[in-house]
Amino acid sequence: MFGVVPKSIWNKLNPADENNMCSWAMRCLLIEDGDRLILIDNGLGDKQDKKFFSFYALHGDDSLLKSLHAAGYSADDVTDMFLTHLHFDHCGGGVKRVNDKLQLTFPNATYWSNADHWQWATKPNAREKASFLHENILPMQESGCLKFISAEQPFPIPGFDIFYASGHTDKMMIPKINYKNRVICFMADLLPSAAHVPLPYVMGYDTRPLLTMTEKEAFLKEAAEKNYVLFLEHDPIHECCTVKQTDRGIRLDQTFQLKDIL
Repeated sequence: MFGVVPKSIWNKLNPADENNMCSWAMRCLLIEDGDRLILIDNGLGDKQDKKFFSFYALHGDDSLLKSLHAAGYSADDVTDMFLTHLHFDHCGGGVKRVNDKLQLTFPNATYWSNADHWQWATKPNAREKASFLHENILPMQESGCLKFISAEQPFPIPGFDIFYASGHTDKMMIPKINYKNRVICFMADLLPSAAHVPLPYVMGYDTRPLLTMTEKEAFLKEAAEKNYVLFLEHDPIHECCTVKQTDRGIRLDQTFQLKDIL
């Protein structure tokens, strides 16, 4: 998760267990906008076999559907399923298995990706092949519910802008959402956690780590200047953070929960 950063350094930030595994979240974001209910990413779902899940040691009682219900909604209420990218831990929850058949988890939703990333994911390179699982991806298109965001077909919510990043995987989408005079940025895998703010802290999963560093540097500089709220998908503790400019470069400023600004 920290690439070339030595364990003696990163282990102080997110301590590993006896199996060299760290705890991480799969935190999604739900947005209510008039008669639309937008969900950003959906975790890894539960349709894979026991061998698959044994690699990841899932723990805790939270689930996507339980969290939706706690907010007063069901899967049927989601109108837009926005996918930052199609790695299994970001899109696997969008398709479920019922009586050995694959169905969309959100039957009334439009599923949003982009054409370049879709091509990348459906014809994967050897490095990422294990992260792009056909059973997570193809049912979106087969259902007729898939749409691609483009200049000609932007995401249909005002105040919802997209930053494209290609260091982690090709054309990952980072939403920038205007809310109450703040900009909330869903950081996906451009900034997995607050511990990844320093520039060299780049995941070993990234296909183009030097490009990630360039993209992250530009994004975090803008975030510091404009006081963006950075929503952290994988941080096990912190939901959100802000960053600041220092003599040593961009550094973590504050951490807080999303409800603190709602």
